[in-house]
Amino acid sequence: MSDRHPLGPRPTKIVAVHVNYRSRATERARLPAVPSYFLKPPSSLSGDGADLVRPQGCREMIFEGELAVVIGERARHVTPGAALRHVAGYAAANDAGVLDLRDVDRGSNLRSKGQDGFTPVGELITGDPGSLVLRTYVNGELRQDTTGDEMLFPIPQLIADLSRTMSLEPGDLILTGTPAGSGVVQPGDVVEVELAGSRVRNRIVEAGEPLAPYGALPGTPRNAPLGPSTMDLLDSVGTATLSSQLRKRGIDRHAVGGLRATRPDLKLIGFARTLRYLPLREDVFARLGGADNAQKRAVDTLQPGEVLVIDAREDHGAGTIGDILVATAIQRGAAGIVTDGGLRDTEAVAALDIPAYYGASHLAVLGRRHVPMDLDLPVACGGALVEPGDVLVGDRDGVIVIPRGQIDEVAADAARQEHEERFILERVRAGDGLRGLYPMDARRRAEYEAWARREAP
Repeated sequence: MSDRHPLGPRPTKIVAVHVNYRSRATERARLPAVPSYFLKPPSSLSGDGADLVRPQGCREMIFEGELAVVIGERARHVTPGAALRHVAGYAAANDAGVLDLRDVDRGSNLRSKGQDGFTPVGELITGDPGSLVLRTYVNGELRQDTTGDEMLFPIPQLIADLSRTMSLEPGDLILTGTPAGSGVVQPGDVVEVELAGSRVRNRIVEAGEPLAPYGALPGTPRNAPLGPSTMDLLDSVGTATLSSQLRKRGIDRHAVGGLRATRPDLKLIGFARTLRYLPLREDVFARLGGADNAQKRAVDTLQPGEVLVIDAREDHGAGTIGDILVATAIQRGAAGIVTDGGLRDTEAVAALDIPAYYGASHLAVLGRRHVPMDLDLPVACGGALVEPGDVLVGDRDGVIVIPRGQIDEVAADAARQEHEERFILERVRAGDGLRGLYPMDARRRAEYEAWARREAP
């Protein structure tokens, strides 16, 4: 990149605001009390007509139309009242990114949004930032439409806030957040962001070569896989035994209640990928329930070994997933489906080779009762708290949730417990009474240990 850009001096930094529009906050069901930020490298800057290159293997490249603030005069310890004196002008910008690499960035967005060219900006304009109209088009279709007046944190506050702890230098950019309507784009799509009539237009293209395997790649597992021994142990023990082990550790509320199984013959073991539905509100569903909704994104980005866990508030008045999406989940390598809401196409899902647990059968689509709201947040499913990455185990008795950090220990102790219970059951069948046997006293434990030595291979 050259030392200068059509906006002026090359920036020393590009600061981006996480959530700053009321419509986006509604979309995310999260209203921040103060602004929060991340950095994009100056090498991500590009301009009108530049191609946005999606790395090979990525499926979730997104656009985010934004108003960019261009700093014209050094700002340090400025007040909101004086902040706009340090602004050279504004520009249309696209805060592009690939969500496929977001998890491994652990919140920094460095690789997901910091790729060369992923911050295209248009020409410099001036005016009242609160009244400048921001619109985003994908292939000519309007996707975002707002003004700066919708910002939760106005530009003078952002400049004053940032300048408390860092110097904003001439040429620096502040990306002020995106409104509702951001979504996934594919190679061949054209994204245009317009600010007060000035546009930056960019085409999405596929990278010609794969990423070198020196670090995280698209599809890098969100969770480190369970070891073979732990998987074998979980497969050999029942959820009732695992439940006992969790209770011994003080975790009583671990069962996902009120569910039935499509395939009780199949064992469920996998990591939670969480999806949250909120009660239907027609205007919100019109905005969020389209082809690129959270439900379809969840299914289309499942990784091998994950269980899609749906929080439907135990509302059985509509389906939350059906056979086509479950079949897609199988293609992605999913380990199972758990929903405390309704299941559509129950007979067809039961014919598929995947364990699915559900609250009830229902023929209606989710838009009758639910808005698919967001992914990868802690959810409540069947009365149980499920965090992303928790391990779910299911069998004929039901589904339980095991914290990821305790899974190896719980599995090993559950296997030992079932081994002890084999001895107890053998003695019961031989006619022994329960006193001193269940639970075992010292004499019976000595008998068990001798039995275990004889049983050992």
